[in-house]
Amino acid sequence: MKITNFSPLIISPNPEEVIAVFEALGFERRHTKTNVDDRGITSVRLKDSNGFAVDVSETTKLKQDLVSMKLNVDNFKETYDFLVARGFKNIQGNHTVVGGASESAMMVSPSGFSITICQHIKK
Repeated sequence: MKITNFSPLIISPNPEEVIAVFEALGFERRHTKTNVDDRGITSVRLKDSNGFAVDVSETTKLKQDLVSMKLNVDNFKETYDFLVARGFKNIQGNHTVVGGASESAMMVSPSGFSITICQHIKK
């Protein structure tokens, strides 16, 4: 398993408010995914001039923001199995989000922190 990127992920019922804060800090929108997991969810990747990145995704299931660490990897299954072997649980049971050019899942550790793993699928 190779880690290809590591950045924060903010899941928010008010994503435009979160994005506005980061834009005021000098971040710019770089990539937008729409209709994630066929649920009408939009996810935006922002970067600043130093190359730091943050992803902001919307949710209709939460009343407040949730922060996770996003770990992009070259082998989703290997990373998923690695975390499960260490007691992590997928917050959606066995469901992974497959859409467009990626597969992802939010995994929660036994102590409560979360890592969202993502593999970009090259076509």
